[in-house]
Amino acid sequence: MEKQSPSVTVCSNLSDLSRKAAALFVRLANEAVEQRGRFTVCLSGGSTPRTTYGLLAEEPFRDQVPWSQVHIFWGDERVIPSDHPDNHHQMASDILLSKVPIPAENIHRMPVENGDSQNAAREYETLLRTFFDLAEGQLPRFDLVLLGMGADAHMASLFPGTSGLKEMQSLVAAHYVPKLAADRLTLTLPVLSNARHVTFLVSGVNKAEALQLVLQGGQAEIDLPASLLRPADGEVIWMVDKDAASKLNGSIIPPHPEVDPQ
Repeated sequence: MEKQSPSVTVCSNLSDLSRKAAALFVRLANEAVEQRGRFTVCLSGGSTPRTTYGLLAEEPFRDQVPWSQVHIFWGDERVIPSDHPDNHHQMASDILLSKVPIPAENIHRMPVENGDSQNAAREYETLLRTFFDLAEGQLPRFDLVLLGMGADAHMASLFPGTSGLKEMQSLVAAHYVPKLAADRLTLTLPVLSNARHVTFLVSGVNKAEALQLVLQGGQAEIDLPASLLRPADGEVIWMVDKDAASKLNGSIIPPHPEVDPQ
């Protein structure tokens, strides 16, 4: 399958990026509810999305989202206690979910609290198969997957050289990440690639080289997880700040990129 041309929005800074991401969340949520009766969104951990989550918990965005019909999932999780501040669900709950009128039953966290990553992956896969009413061989189709990207081009918990990158049958992988010396749960490439919309939020000059390689690196992209996303029938949007975009050349950016003045 050929890789689709990405949509790249270059923002002036993290604040601008986060406002645009929150506005996109609102628009896609309302479109999904109008068309399908619910909005299924897969959240990311990491530092960049935090500002977007904070904005969604505040006016004017908070009251523009049909929260009762929003269903929250996660793209990855750390195998740590569920109330640990580094737990992705806990972070999203503290910043966003505890501050909006979303029903508790609409929040579908990864069950990592018992420390058994393999069992947690099986449980979350069962949850996904049940929620999306999947037949054998079918994939869940999220309305929106939010992803960050690391300086090594990892996305979710798919890091370069890890076994989860090769998992094409399961929906959820539990694997060891040597770089972190830790176990992680992550949705697999086929699941992420099947979303209607995937939005990368990338900020900071330390991401510039990885972003350039992912979007313009040619053969180098083979070792970069973020370059391996292959949408079957969906849209990939990159929302990046000027620092992260500093190494991109003009061929990847639209003739009139959406860059706000300082």
